[in-house]
Amino acid sequence: MKHRIASVLGVAALAVGALGGTTPSSGATPGGCPYASATYRPVLQQGSTGAGVKQAQCLSNIWGGVPKLAVDGVFGGRTLAKIKWIQGCHGLARDGIVRPQTWAVLYDPALDCYDPYPG
Repeated sequence: MKHRIASVLGVAALAVGALGGTTPSSGATPGGCPYASATYRPVLQQGSTGAGVKQAQCLSNIWGGVPKLAVDGVFGGRTLAKIKWIQGCHGLARDGIVRPQTWAVLYDPALDCYDPYPG
């Protein structure tokens, strides 16, 4: 019985590896964006700069839409358009200001959006 359990666990570990699954480490950031802690969620708007903007840009690129944003830490017009699109996809006000509700959907997006991307 011990051999069977070890065999099943070995197959499960191989399957997880083949599917690209990993176990989260204590330093892992959700979405794989390393620019800021997941708990650092400043209010951002057009003209904002810094690590929080980089984090929002990176998360929005994982979220979807093409072309991807440059992760440059500058909240410009393209970042504004993408944030408004993401907000609309989640039923939030399309004001382009990244507040707690927008951060929440950046870290945990809906699977589908039927709004056309502002590309």
